[in-house]
Amino acid sequence: MDSEGHAKLTDYVSQFMAAASGQPQSQSSQPTMSANSTQLPERPKQEAEANGESEGWSPASWRSKPIKQVVTYEDQAAVSSALTKLSSLPPIVTPTEIARLKASLRDAALGKSFLLQGGDCAELFSYCADNPIDAKIKLLLQMSLVLIWGSNKPVIRIGRIAGQYAKPRSSPTEMLNGKEVPSFRGDILNGYDPDSRRVDPERLVSAYFHSATTLNYIRGQLASGIADLHNPLDWELGHVRDEELQSKYTKIVNSISDSLRFMKTIGADTSGQLQTVDLFTSHEGLVLEYEQSLTRRLRHPAGYKPSQPSNDGKGWYNTSAHFIWIGDRTRQIDGGHVEYFRGIENPIGIKVGPSMKNDELVELLDIVNPNKEIGKITLITRYGADKVESMLGAHIEAVKSSGHIVVWQCDPMHGNTRSTPTGIKTRSFNSIFSELSSALKIHKEHGSFLGGMHLELTGDAVTECTGGSEGLVDEDLSLNYTTYCDPRLNEKQALELAFLVAGHYRADEKLLQA
Repeated sequence: MDSEGHAKLTDYVSQFMAAASGQPQSQSSQPTMSANSTQLPERPKQEAEANGESEGWSPASWRSKPIKQVVTYEDQAAVSSALTKLSSLPPIVTPTEIARLKASLRDAALGKSFLLQGGDCAELFSYCADNPIDAKIKLLLQMSLVLIWGSNKPVIRIGRIAGQYAKPRSSPTEMLNGKEVPSFRGDILNGYDPDSRRVDPERLVSAYFHSATTLNYIRGQLASGIADLHNPLDWELGHVRDEELQSKYTKIVNSISDSLRFMKTIGADTSGQLQTVDLFTSHEGLVLEYEQSLTRRLRHPAGYKPSQPSNDGKGWYNTSAHFIWIGDRTRQIDGGHVEYFRGIENPIGIKVGPSMKNDELVELLDIVNPNKEIGKITLITRYGADKVESMLGAHIEAVKSSGHIVVWQCDPMHGNTRSTPTGIKTRSFNSIFSELSSALKIHKEHGSFLGGMHLELTGDAVTECTGGSEGLVDEDLSLNYTTYCDPRLNEKQALELAFLVAGHYRADEKLLQA
């Protein structure tokens, strides 16, 4: 390798080191109320503002608003007991970790880094095991290396993990074997088995312990070297049937591997930063009873500057995850979810679908981020490959005109779901990449930039999405279709998507062009 090649490869890995800073210490319009649950009393406006709170906000103020995706519990005494237990348990994540992610997302909003977010559609309690967790960590690491190589930027890694136990549903019930049963709404509420569809409040507490255990294992694995780049990574590309494409991907892998070997040879990693990375956790903040119980007033980390300072140096942190988002079904301006989200210190996401109007989007941003804190909000666009061209540009211009600076993230999964003639839900790899490609192009045309991608994926060899280099077709879906909700990219499809996106970020795209 010549000196210029060494310089370039060293630069790629330097970007990785910059990103690695150590392990993370039924539908209704009426609100749901849990009998006997503890609610914070309303406080005077002056007192709230002195404490750095939005006017009239408390962790329980969402209860005074209409809410979608209502949870109806039969045993209110059991609900009260579960929520009291949750309120007494320690935080799962800390303000220091949350502030570190927030600072990284500020860089993403300014185009200085890229956000990779991925994991299961509906995480199950049974996924709290070493093999599935390890597989996701390794996949996100490999994808991030490819994206660093392509974009020459640090990559922020956020998993849909350690808490993605709730799912919104279009209907509160479904038909199974000719019988109407409650819809599966995620392990935090009910079970997938038809006989376990009754909403069980004990699952709220179980969700806490599975989240905490999963994150504890992740922290331990990162500290023990699962992300140590001195160890060889498995880049097996035998599934790529097209020889020319396989050759191009192999060149990328060789470049990354050469970079890592070169850094090791010259002893560039004197601080140990190649031995671990940050991996933050996230989930949809759907079940507000759970989120409220894990919202704590905690002291801000040293050096952290809140957008709205308080007299006591504290703020309200959601300690269930580092990052939570509002779904496309629950983003009503006057709704309970928006009310809850507007008061927490965490960085938050908002799903933006085809039904979002320009003025509605700006009003929503003004509510949840009135001080226009850079990087506080991640807008997760999910239009579909056939709608992104007509929707994204107008949304970009509306946000630019409002003065808000956000992280623009593309979710190419949810707008591209279809059913096969036999009724199997799937997604096409081509449609997924098409929406991503269009988003990259449209952002460039509008003087903006795509700051990240949000994927439903697994580290396992499932057959749930068609297409990709494996050439999966509808008839292959039954081979290993294991999702309990929406179809996910398997590990080969997810890595291939990272290769393709990296190609768009390269000034020299020769490796990915025929």
